[in-house]
Order: sequence, then C-alpha cells, then structure tokens
Amino acid sequence: MALQDKEIASGEILPAVIIGNGPSGICLSYLLSGYTPYLSPEAWHPNPLLHSKLGEQPHLSLLEQDLEYLCEGLEGRSSNPVAVLFDSLLLPDSDFGLDHTSPLEWRYEPERAVPHLVLGKGPPGGAWHAMEGSMLTLSLANWMELPGLKLKDWMRDKRRNLRNDRATPAEIASYYQHYVSQMSLEQNFACGTTVTSVTRQPGNQEGLPPCWKVTGVQRREGEVLGDGSSVSEEVPFSLLAHKVVLATGTHDIPARLGVEGESLPFVCHSFWELEAAISRGELDPTSDPVLVVGAGLTAADAVLAAHHLNTPVYHAFRRSVTDPGLIFNQLPKLLYPEYHKVHQMMTQQQHQLTPPLQEHARNVESHSTPSSSPLPPPSSSNNSSSPSSYPGYLSFPHHKVVAFQPDRKCILESDSGEQTVVQVSKALVLIGSHPNLSFLEDNGRSLGVNPEEPISCRRNPIEVDPFTNRVITAEGPGLYAMGPLVGENFVRFLKGGALAIASDFTKGQSAGGEEEVVTTDTWLDRRVGTQRAVEVLT
Repeated sequence: MALQDKEIASGEILPAVIIGNGPSGICLSYLLSGYTPYLSPEAWHPNPLLHSKLGEQPHLSLLEQDLEYLCEGLEGRSSNPVAVLFDSLLLPDSDFGLDHTSPLEWRYEPERAVPHLVLGKGPPGGAWHAMEGSMLTLSLANWMELPGLKLKDWMRDKRRNLRNDRATPAEIASYYQHYVSQMSLEQNFACGTTVTSVTRQPGNQEGLPPCWKVTGVQRREGEVLGDGSSVSEEVPFSLLAHKVVLATGTHDIPARLGVEGESLPFVCHSFWELEAAISRGELDPTSDPVLVVGAGLTAADAVLAAHHLNTPVYHAFRRSVTDPGLIFNQLPKLLYPEYHKVHQMMTQQQHQLTPPLQEHARNVESHSTPSSSPLPPPSSSNNSSSPSSYPGYLSFPHHKVVAFQPDRKCILESDSGEQTVVQVSKALVLIGSHPNLSFLEDNGRSLGVNPEEPISCRRNPIEVDPFTNRVITAEGPGLYAMGPLVGENFVRFLKGGALAIASDFTKGQSAGGEEEVVTTDTWLDRRVGTQRAVEVLT
C-alpha cells in the first residue's frame, strides 16, 4: 500500500494508526480486522476458576468482557496481567510442557473491524527480518505463533522440521510475512515508511476535533532506468488519527558503553557486523581474539559463532556467572543446550585476577597458532575435570571496558579496580538496544516510568494502564503502547497488549467513545466520495 501526501483540509480522520509492523502490530491488526475470540461451546480450560469466569457470559466475545476480572488470580511469567490471561487462553499450561487445546474459537466478524493503517520500515515481521537466520529462537516455536495460524502447520506445509521445538529467526520472519497475506491484512500495511513526527492536534473552528497527526516519508521505487533497475524515492505523507499505537520494538539503536575509543573501526555494535567479518574471511584460528562484551543471548550467539570458527574469544561482562538475573540461569539445560554450553564456558574458564603484589596492569597478548590455544594458561582458572574443555575462550566476569585503543588493545577493569589489557582483532559490544522514538518530543522520555531516563525495555518502559495499554502520561487521549516498549520482550506475551488495546477500542465504540464511531464500510465510502486528508493508493 502506498501513501500519498496531501494538505490536511477535509478533516477526515483515520480511526487508528499503528507505528511498527512486527508481531505486535500484526497481532493488533488481526484483532482490529474483525477476527474475534469467543469461548468455544465445548471448550475446557485447566484452570477451573478461569473456566468458570469465561462461562458466565459465553455469548460475549473476549474483547467485550471485563479483562481485569478475568485476570484476577492468574499467575505467569509476565508482569502484565492481560499478557498472562491471553497466553493462558492461547496456550493453556504450556509452562508445564503440556499441549492443551485452546478454549478460544475465532470468528470473522467484519462488522466489528476498525479501519487502521500499520506503518513499518520493512516488510511485515519487523526486526525479525534483520536477525541472523541460522541461530535458533529462544522461545518454543508455538510461543512465536500468532492467533489463527499454527506455526507447526505452516512449517509442515513448507516441508520444514522444527529442531528441538524451536525455529530460526529467518523462518519466523517468513511466517509473519505469510501470516499477513494468509489473513488478508495486506490492505492495512504500508511498508517502507519512516515516521518522523507524532503530535497532538487541537480542534479548530472548522469542526476538526482534537486528534493525532502522524507525518513521515515512504520509500518507493521511482523511475525505471535503461538497464531495468529503478531509483527509489522518498515520498512524504501526513495522516490524522483518533488513536495512535506505538509498537516499534526496541531493536533500532544499539546501546553503547560511552567509553574512549568506542567509535574506532574495529569496535562493532551488532551481531551482523561479526557475520560480515566472518563472510569476508577476516576471522580464523590464527586471528587475535574477538572481544565480546555483554552477557545476554546475542552476546552468547557471538561467542558461539566465533568459537565455531575456532577463533579465540575474550568475553567480558559485569555480572557474576551465578547471578540469578543472568538469562542463562533461567533457561532449562535440555531445551537450550547451546546457551548452557556458553554458560559452562563462562563458568569454567575465567580470567584469574593478578595477586595484589604483582603488576597491577597485565598485558594479555595473543600469539596464536592453529595448533595451540591463544590464551595464556596462567590467566585462567578452570573448574572442570579437563584443562582444555573449551580451548581458545576466556571469560572476564565482574569486568567493564575502560577504553579501546587505536592499536586494537582494550583496557578491562574489574570491580576491584584491577586493569587488564587485551589485544584483539575485533570488539563486539552487545549490551542491548534502545527504541528509536525520535518522532516524539524528547524521544518520548516523558512517557516512561521514570521521565528523567531514556525509554528502555528493561530499565524504563513506557508507562501504560495494564488493562488498556493507554499511555499514562500522553499529551492527549488515544495514545497506546505495546510490545517491548512496555517491557514485553517475548512474542508469547506481547499478544496480550494487542488484546488489551483491541478490547479498549471495542468498548470505546460500544460507549460512543470520544470520537465518532466509523465502520470500515462507511470509512471506505468516504474515501471515494470526498477530498481526503490522506489518499491511500493500492
């Protein structure tokens, strides 16, 4: 779908605009397109209290019911009550490894549809299209699926087999893109769009009510050249909407350490830069070690990728290997053997701090050959029975990076203040990422739980009402947020945000709402018959 910019003159206002076309935006689009969940007549839920509550008003859809009432007493792995509720209904008792049938049935009721647009920079699926294609997802494959299309069935049709009940990011990205087509949602998606501004507009004397204005540019293929190629162009667009949903995720801007030398060419901030170096043949067993900074799953993937090439690795992170908050200490060993392997490496082959009377700053130099470990044995402590369980790897727990130097030396510092200098070929700083909310005033800081800090999924999410996902400190009504922006990192739980928002939309329509109730049919009729604020060309 293409967006064509025009002056906002007629006062036509879209009911909803969703910014972000990852799984959050896709799931919400599905619910807003008329696909409605009901309790199936022959349904059974293993939670007797929830089953009893659902049976009290079986004629009402889930969108019309009191979500707060249904959430009472439920417990799960998310702090968001609606996320726990929806997950419990879609995947009953999945935390216990059980595969109960969902008590929900989905009915297509087009009269319930809320006209909306989903804006995204790339194809449907969002950041999943940028993720490395061979690593396995952290979540079980069925936790990654969206309502109405079983991932296992889709993969079976593609003649692919799930490995250990997990899929690759490339497969998940393909599934999300297929989902939009399979559910006939394409008319709601405008891809290649970059939003540059979201502002609250006051009403005017011509009768235009207060609403949100969304502006940006859309990348489109332009003039076709003589050789058959085309030149892309960016076309501006402007939309008015009663409601805006922030669903951009948090993978846009890699987090930085903020230390000296971090902008040097050998310092990278994404896993894909490591992949590119590997594809160019820059890393092999004779290379100086790769320094990986961070203790998350992306850092672990980098360790595994380098280790697979027999390229030596230094691994620095701030936490203890026994810290309960460390993600590796929360994953079942049988289900995630590769991450358990990384945790073993982190635990068994640690850098040994220099005794206080010896030289304060050690220089750990690498003189590697294909047949020998590049890491000097005196600097490591090995708790395993084999002295070379993971040759070519050395972890630095309780360490931070002080500086990167032009000669590819990195200065690490322990919690006690001892410094170690390591010679590296590349450094990968993989310590998380921040959302790109540049289209909001002050990057949306005022919307966070702590308005003094930048928005962060883990440390400072956008503050929303837990049962509607309305942004608490928004400049005006009609602003929502979902997914990683509100602290939900896993697809399994971000679907609850879609339910909360769609339910709030439904109840707003039933009550008359703050804006005129517009159905899909009447909105499409107006598009044809009037001079519009925004013209949608399909």
